[in-house]
Amino acid sequence: MDSSYVKIYTGSFIIAQLIVDKLDAVGISPIVKDETESGRLAGFGSSVPGYQEIFVSEDELDAAVPIVESVIAELQS
Repeated sequence: MDSSYVKIYTGSFIIAQLIVDKLDAVGISPIVKDETESGRLAGFGSSVPGYQEIFVSEDELDAAVPIVESVIAELQS
């Protein structure tokens, strides 16, 4: 992965999809890495199904982090 991208979330597929939807809504295009799906396509397994990582460009980091924080805070309340 290009070093100009930064991981902003690691965890559940469901929460990752909420975050991706909110990022897309403000014009941020995240990259989602899904080890389970990658392993399935390659014929291997993954130890943590439904586990995803979200990356954004360093240029979009300042706008993306508050969105991730708000989604997580909303789910915890």
